[in-house]
Amino acid sequence: MPDSTYAFDNRAADAEVQLAVLEAFLDPITARRLDALKLAPGARCWEVGAGGGSIARLLAQRVGPQGRVIATDIDPARFRGEAANLELRRHDVRHEEPPGGGFDLIHARLVLLHLPERHEVLAALVGALRPGGVLLVEEFDRSPLTVLCELAPEQRALFARVVEGILDVLGALGADLHWAHRAPAAMTALGLREVHTTVHAESWTGDGGARLHEINSRQLQDRLLAAGLTLDELTRFRELVRRPGFSALSYSLVSTSARMPARENGVATVA
Repeated sequence: MPDSTYAFDNRAADAEVQLAVLEAFLDPITARRLDALKLAPGARCWEVGAGGGSIARLLAQRVGPQGRVIATDIDPARFRGEAANLELRRHDVRHEEPPGGGFDLIHARLVLLHLPERHEVLAALVGALRPGGVLLVEEFDRSPLTVLCELAPEQRALFARVVEGILDVLGALGADLHWAHRAPAAMTALGLREVHTTVHAESWTGDGGARLHEINSRQLQDRLLAAGLTLDELTRFRELVRRPGFSALSYSLVSTSARMPARENGVATVA
């Protein structure tokens, strides 16, 4: 069963829309990173925290019929898509062994930042790579969200207060929203090489990515109220961020890839 301390519930009424909003923003970024990694047909991949399954489906297409993709999630209730080379498993990456080893690619997006055991989980992911295999970790960073539209001072203050409240709740549940910038050093310390990081942010509007703020505030409402926000503030915040004219910078997505050194004659080398 899903961990009751995890911030977001895949079975919540808003979960499907939440995942759709995230996929619309994140999938093009992830696809570009995968393009740069030049994943070969026939590769073996592990998609960690598969969510709605969009990247698992993309990987299944890219590796072709001779490849294999294992998609795992602690609660795969929202996973969509089937393919002969795609296998879905219910799996808790914190407490269960990796689903095999020798992966050419392991991808984890918005997963490790939520896990207090992130360093142990990262080590397990690295251990499941084959020599020459690549780990791609993508996380949101706790950077200030600049408002890009005209707002009254009290509206700006409300937006900042509720967003900070959401991030504080996530932190209280064990998330590390500065982990994104620590991940490259952690990957290097575990022996990975060719570490490469990109950072992406763009405007989110009330009829686009800013819907995530509204959904997050609904899913975390009880905790936000307990932290001191009022229902009136949350209501006014939701009305604000879903206005078509609203615009603010997104969270920054920090995307880091790194490669396990290849081995030649039993000696590790950088591929």
